[in-house]
Amino acid sequence: MSFDIFLCGVGGQGLVLLTSVIGNACVKAGKRAITGEMYGLSQRSGTVFVHMRVGDDAYSPLIPYGAADVIIALEGMEALRYVEFLKKGGIILMNKRLMHPPIETSKLLKDKQAKYITIDEIVSKLKEWTPNVAVVDGLSIAKESGNLNAENTVFLGCISVLKDFPLEEKFIRESISQVVPEKSIEQNLKAFELGRKSAYDSLCKLVSCKQV
Repeated sequence: MSFDIFLCGVGGQGLVLLTSVIGNACVKAGKRAITGEMYGLSQRSGTVFVHMRVGDDAYSPLIPYGAADVIIALEGMEALRYVEFLKKGGIILMNKRLMHPPIETSKLLKDKQAKYITIDEIVSKLKEWTPNVAVVDGLSIAKESGNLNAENTVFLGCISVLKDFPLEEKFIRESISQVVPEKSIEQNLKAFELGRKSAYDSLCKLVSCKQV
């Protein structure tokens, strides 16, 4: 069976790079991988999502509704937007970060009493579908790595520890070293490792993970 990952976020968060790293790692590991992307208004803080399917029986690039094993959401609201792609009891890795769309930002500026949805409210709604919701402070972890732009690699570290994730750590590290800009390789590798450590402290309390 294929291992299906639905990745989502907003323009500029590095979803395309994240997909490239996973895809390149699949090539190294001899795994079949197929993707389907939608970039949307990515240059205007618009939604971006990627269907990624890994496995010998992965033929269609699109994940059916209710079939994804994991959702990786680099922005909190995007997890809620696309939760229908997740299978019941699946896993959600969600960033502890909200990036208000421009139209919402303008409302908040005009009306100081106006409120945007909170992370806690999003998590509460997501848990109506699955109990396996792990919130990751990707920005803080990326900052610790020395590269604020490495949030995407933090989440790669998180998903890599899942017991059912079909790629070995060594292939992912090799892929990071090849795909990310040369000047940021060391920082991205650190972000990957910090993401792994973070997952063992949070995600792995909810679902089965590989042994350290």
